[in-house]
Amino acid sequence: MSRFEGKTAVVTGGSSGIGLAVAERLAAEGAHVFVTGRRQKELDAAVETIGSATAVPGDISDPADLDRLYDAVRERGRGLDTVFANAGTAGFATLEETTEEHFRRIFDVNVRGTLFTVQKALPLLNEGASVIVNSSVRADDGVEAFGTYAASKAALRSYTRTWANELKRRSIRVNAISPGTIDTPAIGALAGDGDPEAIREGFAAQVPIGRMGTPGEVADVVAFLASDQSSFVVGTTLYVDGGEKQF
Repeated sequence: MSRFEGKTAVVTGGSSGIGLAVAERLAAEGAHVFVTGRRQKELDAAVETIGSATAVPGDISDPADLDRLYDAVRERGRGLDTVFANAGTAGFATLEETTEEHFRRIFDVNVRGTLFTVQKALPLLNEGASVIVNSSVRADDGVEAFGTYAASKAALRSYTRTWANELKRRSIRVNAISPGTIDTPAIGALAGDGDPEAIREGFAAQVPIGRMGTPGEVADVVAFLASDQSSFVVGTTLYVDGGEKQF
């Protein structure tokens, strides 16, 4: 398949997990993908894996890093057809434990960073482009000690609807995905000093189909939203959750 032949895409947080799987899928179908991430070593490895890709190291919470990203896209001279606003961060803290630093760290990346990732892309977006925002099923529930992260993802769901309405006259479609329990390296990071396998088992037990999802399964959905096959899908959230929030 070559749904994205000659197209240009940006994937933030593209050096591992869901972002890497999406970048690989878009490149495999013809796109040239600009990937961002904070760690140069992981980015370099990702580019080797992806193939048709350009790495632009940076943090989406830093406007100067976003400017460097889009300067690189502009230099290619073909505009931009897909933005997968994927980069994010997470952390546990109950209401009682939440500090200003915890709140700022999560909202600076997940909300402010995503907002300006999309805003700064606007001059480059071609007519008919697709913007996909990575939300989360955690925006729909009240998992203990995950409130700040959940609120940040709920904000992205709200932004998605507004942006879709604002950009419709340019034929730019904005949608969100809401992944459930996906087996990515972030699971190990959340474990901290705990047992990551125990966390995986606990998460999998909550999924109706009895297992965690894979980054490749999420990439399938993002590729659909990036393609013309989703031409009548606007302002929605597609759940990739194994039924976790459907029953």
